[in-house]
Amino acid sequence: MIPTMKNLSTLAIIVALAASINSFAQDHHKSMSFSTPVRKTRTAPKQVKDTVQPPVIEELTAETPKEDLRSGSMVDIQKDALLNDHKIIYIDGRPENANSAQHQDSIRDLIENFFYDQFQSFSDPAAPYFLFMSRDADLAMGIGGCVRIRGWYDFDAAIPANSFTPYLIPMVKDPANNSKLGATPAGSTLFFRVIGKNKKLGNYQIYIEANFNGYGGTDFHLKKAYAQLNNVTLGYASSTFSDPAALPPTVDANGPANKISPTSVLVRWMNTYKKRWTVAGSLELPKNAAVSTVSGKIGTASQTLPDLAAFIQYAWGKSEHVRLAGLARSIPYEDLVSHTRHHKFGWGMQLSTVVHPIRPLTLYGTFNCGEGHESTTGDLQVGNYDLVPSPHDPVDMYAPFSLGWCLGAQYNFRPNLFASVSYSDSRYFPRNPREASEYRYGNILTANVFWNLTPRIQAGLEFDTGVRKNWDGKSRRADRLGLMAQFSF
Repeated sequence: MIPTMKNLSTLAIIVALAASINSFAQDHHKSMSFSTPVRKTRTAPKQVKDTVQPPVIEELTAETPKEDLRSGSMVDIQKDALLNDHKIIYIDGRPENANSAQHQDSIRDLIENFFYDQFQSFSDPAAPYFLFMSRDADLAMGIGGCVRIRGWYDFDAAIPANSFTPYLIPMVKDPANNSKLGATPAGSTLFFRVIGKNKKLGNYQIYIEANFNGYGGTDFHLKKAYAQLNNVTLGYASSTFSDPAALPPTVDANGPANKISPTSVLVRWMNTYKKRWTVAGSLELPKNAAVSTVSGKIGTASQTLPDLAAFIQYAWGKSEHVRLAGLARSIPYEDLVSHTRHHKFGWGMQLSTVVHPIRPLTLYGTFNCGEGHESTTGDLQVGNYDLVPSPHDPVDMYAPFSLGWCLGAQYNFRPNLFASVSYSDSRYFPRNPREASEYRYGNILTANVFWNLTPRIQAGLEFDTGVRKNWDGKSRRADRLGLMAQFSF
């Protein structure tokens, strides 16, 4: 896809805006907080014959020594600013050793568990502002979320969806729907998390997350619900096959064209060795496979076997890693002519990474491919491509091959101000002969700028340009200008 002059002009505007915001942010840097915590304690007035310890609130504020700002990547500094922006409420009274280094380390370890995990994406809600904690720091509970508003304007070709998805680009020009203005609160989120330690059982965690992302973008919709005990996770959680942290930041909810981010009911074992190597494996119950049915000949069938997913990862620093993940699955279908049930084997693999080669620069990369895994990928999950009819036998099915890739770069002008650019591509390879109007590939070029006015208030501006091309050679481009405002709590 070759950018047009209109595309280049829009990109230039975004770069100029990023520079202007950077200048403004420098003038107001003293009002921002990228820090280690300074605690201010407030207790209830002492009462006579008081038998119950009153709640104690400790406020974490932002006064970081200058040397802390010179260490680590700017992405990690911004995360730490959010990590330190909390109010801790002791539910059973403030401990006597609250100011000791050991107690402070225990508190920080608990708070980090609210924010850092192997499946944290850029758009996931941040750690909650209010944390309820026991005096021994063995139990913490947080309720948080975010209010997220996205607005956009489509031109050249209006996509009939909230997300920018090349698969959905209309291939026939319609003057009445060539441009479109839209907005949605979809993606606004609420979550509840409990993290604790037990002398007999070890470390445990309970997490529930729901967002407004159902019909019309306003229905309340369960996103995750799981329990974790030491190395075992059970519940509705991100698939082990995914790597959300390796996806570049985007304003648009769809993200890259090759994005893999399914959520499944699963049981997962995951363990980290020597703080570098992480190995995970899971049995996952997916949603019904996306089978392309044939009236009177091929029908869908109920799932009887779980998917098997696994990954191995090497990590360094706070947020750098390289991960290799795999997926194996059985895809059922029914032969309506003979009334028999059949299965086809599907597989997928993904290589992903996120690195900070220099302090202000972050690089993202993913490459994935497979057969029969299309319902887990960004662009192809819109269609029914896990199994499609054989061109030589209409009652026989096969799992087609597809691949996708994404490269992204993020540059931080300051810890709270950054711009990014990414390019992603998704390609579908059915057997010959192919239908002329069938999807062949889709790609997205994205440029954006994000500004964290405070650790919990974020604004973003983005330009997306994408192309869909069919096997008959016909293609069409769509452009979108998007805005986002997000308030976390």
